[in-house]
Amino acid sequence: MDSVSQTEYPNWWYRDKRPSSDNDYFENLCRVLFQTGLNWAIVAKKWSNIKHALCNFDVEKIANFKEPDIEQLLNIKNIIRNRYKIHAIVENAKQFMKIRSQYGSFQSYLDSFDKSSNYSKVVKALSDRFERIGPTTAALFLYSVGETIKPQRMY
Repeated sequence: MDSVSQTEYPNWWYRDKRPSSDNDYFENLCRVLFQTGLNWAIVAKKWSNIKHALCNFDVEKIANFKEPDIEQLLNIKNIIRNRYKIHAIVENAKQFMKIRSQYGSFQSYLDSFDKSSNYSKVVKALSDRFERIGPTTAALFLYSVGETIKPQRMY
């Protein structure tokens, strides 16, 4: 992976910096969640509509979504209308709020882990804590937010 030039990274990857806010971290978590099992080009094509429908990934707003809000999202054309993924995004926003309360920020949460052994403890913690985030997705998320994990596969 080290031989890949910066221009070959998807435009949503933070490789030389970290996201500047919890909302930016959350957006990337949602992106990898939506991409799981789907063609990345489809997600990219719909991303601006998804972002708009999900309040620009404002963690606090999404954490307060109720079932009627989820039903409304499922009726919006030009987004990915997968009930399980949308439900997971709402639940994951609630986890972000808990992390913010306990650690102050998502970055502080990540920094609290021992990242030796290629982030295995972080990957496990993310997989255990967040809905629809398995080990491969967690590793991709960490890579996409500028962590130095070496993912097993990129695409």
